[in-house]
Amino acid sequence: MGAEFSDHETAAMAAALRAARRGHRGANPLVGAALLTADGRTVTGFHAGAGAPHAEVDAIAEARRLGVDLSSSTLFVTLEPCSHRGRTGPCTQAILDAGIPEVVFALPDSHAIASGGGTLLAEAGVRVRSGLGRDESAALNARWRLAVGTSRPFVTAKIAQSLDGRAAAADGTSQWITSAQSREHAHLLRSRVGAIIVGTGTASADNPRLSARDADGRLLASQPLPVVIGVSSLPAASHLARNPKTLHVRTRDVHAALSELDAQGIEHVLVEGGPSLLGSFFAAGVVDEVFCYQAPTILGPGRSSLEGLSISTLAESISLVPDDTAEPAVSRLGPDVLLHFAPAPPAPTFAI
Repeated sequence: MGAEFSDHETAAMAAALRAARRGHRGANPLVGAALLTADGRTVTGFHAGAGAPHAEVDAIAEARRLGVDLSSSTLFVTLEPCSHRGRTGPCTQAILDAGIPEVVFALPDSHAIASGGGTLLAEAGVRVRSGLGRDESAALNARWRLAVGTSRPFVTAKIAQSLDGRAAAADGTSQWITSAQSREHAHLLRSRVGAIIVGTGTASADNPRLSARDADGRLLASQPLPVVIGVSSLPAASHLARNPKTLHVRTRDVHAALSELDAQGIEHVLVEGGPSLLGSFFAAGVVDEVFCYQAPTILGPGRSSLEGLSISTLAESISLVPDDTAEPAVSRLGPDVLLHFAPAPPAPTFAI
């Protein structure tokens, strides 16, 4: 820490940070990597999501494709290279196998099972430095670090609403407020999470399957675990009651529910509703990411898309900030507008 870095090195880490933002948030942190070659070129890679090659491996593969001499290159990574085998192999071994002589990482990995890669590389003879881009990397993954630090899954909230913030009309009808394009995007989002959560009220009223499907209704390759939170029993004939994979967490306590899901090994959840359940997650301060599908429709009297928040004055409002990772913070889906936002990140903390 505290080492001086050249302009070329600073630019390489900036490229790694830009590459990191191409990934999807969720069970894993956003990580980018950049190889700075002997002749000053930069080759980048990033981690696209759970099960995809890690950023270091992605950058190494691209460098090999371009014929880069890895033995005279420096690798810049926004997070300490992992030293364990999960869905993919350890990045430390990939770095050693590539013969890369020097690694610079922004932050140590706060995840206990993945940390220690910097020490392992140094013991293997690689020159290792850290601290460059520390603040930027910490801000990028502040919510992920908070989730990991509190032993709970990363929480993505999905809101589908009219222009005046309604999830249903006064008579309860809600299918469909948003467009087919929005629903297709939402199903892709479902396929990226470990579990999808609804409350018992929504499970009973809408009889959902909580599966991830394509535009033609076919099941996607990756399916989330269907989860229902609440103390009421599900109708025996409902899709979720008849699905043996459905997990019914019989509590109204959000923290208790997340603890149970964490114990089940679930690292990323999508909360879809209803409005009371969504409100309880926001009230508990555990929402890490928000996808809001806004339809150009006004419903007037009807059910609010968020309920149960005890906010009585502007000073008590929940502040959100735009999130332009993987896709723009504001984009069009047919006639709808998709807003990708996140709670304002907590102040960064660093291990000593």
